[in-house]
Amino acid sequence: MGGGSLEKGFLDIPIDFSLDLFAEINKLKKEKNAIILAHYYQDADIQDIADYIGDSLGLSQEAAKTNADIIVFAGVHFMAETAKILSPNKKVLLPDLRAGCSLADSCPADKFSEFKKLHPDHLVISYINCTADLKTLTDIVCTSTNAVQIVENLPKDQKIIFAPDKNLGAYINKKTRRNMLLWDGACMVHEIFSLEKIVKLKNQHPGALLLAHPECEANLLEIADYICSTTGILNYATKSDAKEFIVATEAGIIHQMQLKNPGKTFIPAPPNNSCACNDCPHMKLNTLEKLYNCLKYEQPEIILSADLIEKAKKPIIRMLDLSKQFGL
Repeated sequence: MGGGSLEKGFLDIPIDFSLDLFAEINKLKKEKNAIILAHYYQDADIQDIADYIGDSLGLSQEAAKTNADIIVFAGVHFMAETAKILSPNKKVLLPDLRAGCSLADSCPADKFSEFKKLHPDHLVISYINCTADLKTLTDIVCTSTNAVQIVENLPKDQKIIFAPDKNLGAYINKKTRRNMLLWDGACMVHEIFSLEKIVKLKNQHPGALLLAHPECEANLLEIADYICSTTGILNYATKSDAKEFIVATEAGIIHQMQLKNPGKTFIPAPPNNSCACNDCPHMKLNTLEKLYNCLKYEQPEIILSADLIEKAKKPIIRMLDLSKQFGL
C-alpha cells in the first residue's frame, strides 16, 4: 500500500503539495471507475470535486443505482455503511473512519434492543442517521425528506417507536398528530443553536426568512418560516422571492445555496458559543487530502458482514420503495 497507517482512522501518508489534487482525484476516478458521493455538510472543495452532492435520501438512492466499482463516501460513518449495505459487491471507502455522528452514537443497538423488547407491539421506524446495527432492529428506515409521508401512510392505530432523534420524532408527531414513542437521542449540531441570537438576527434582518431542519429543537422550529430536509431547504431558498435567509442547519449547505443563488444572502444561524456558524466536527474530519489518499490507496474501506448487510438492507429497501411510491 506504499506506507502510511490507519491507526489514526485515515491514511497518514504525506502528500506532495505541488499536486493539483482536483486533477489527480479526477484522474483516479476514471482509472478506478470510482464515484464520489458527498453530503451537503462537507467542506466546499469536497463538494466541488464530488460526482453527486445530496442529503441522506439522495445519497442512499445514488448509492443504490451507481455502476461504479468504488464508492468514496465523503460524509460520516453511518452514510458509508448505508452505501455498503445497498451495494455490497462494491468497494466503499470513507476518507476518515473517525467521521462518526453524535446522533447515531446516542442510540447504541444493544440498549435499543432492550428498549424494543419492552414494547413488542410497536413498529420501529429509524431515522437513517443511525448505525447499521440499529437498522437491523428496524422495520422501516426514513429520512427527514420522507418521514412524515411514511408515518402518515401507516394505519392510525399502529403503535410506533421512533429512533434515534427525539426532535425529528416530535416534529413528525406534531405534523401527523401521532403519539410515537420517541428514543431520547439528538444531533449535537442541531441542538446548540441559540434561540436568543437567532431572534436578534431576525430583528436585524426583518426581511430574512428562517429556514430550519426538523432535527432542531421545538422552540426554534416554532419561529421558523420553513422547516424541511437539507435538500428541501436548498430548493425552497432557490424558488423563493426572498433575498435573505437565516439557515438553521449545518453551515456546509450554504456553499450550494450560494452557488445556486448568487444574488441572495445566506446567514448561518449562530450556535450557543462564540462561533459565527455551526459546523459538524465529524463531517469536517474529511479533507481533500484524505480523500485523495483514500482513493489512491483504496483505504479505509467499510467492511460489513453478509448477515448484517442482509438484515439492515430490508428496512432501507422498504424506505426506497415507499419514496418511489410518494414520488420523493
